[in-house]
Amino acid sequence: MAVLSASLQDLTRMADVVVSLKLMPTSPEVDYEKIIEVSRKHIAEFAENDEVKVEEEPIAFGLKALKLIFVMDEEKGSTDDLEENLGAVDGVQSVEVTDVRRAIG
Repeated sequence: MAVLSASLQDLTRMADVVVSLKLMPTSPEVDYEKIIEVSRKHIAEFAENDEVKVEEEPIAFGLKALKLIFVMDEEKGSTDDLEENLGAVDGVQSVEVTDVRRAIG
């Protein structure tokens, strides 16, 4: 019976999700490294995971969007609070969730 209840607990566990965010800076002159540093801290607090992949996407005239990809527990639910915190970072014009998908494995 103990094996059966342990298996049922595993089946009811929520999954991890991979979240992709796109941060648009206010101008090409912003301190991208500072935005990345502060964003990593906010994500680490929110997702309880400090692993964040950062990619830069050229937009135009030297402006680059920052793509932040991280894993969080599905139980956390919405990323609204995180988006609000990232949107308040100095030099960030907008924050958009571009993808959310369940992690496999």
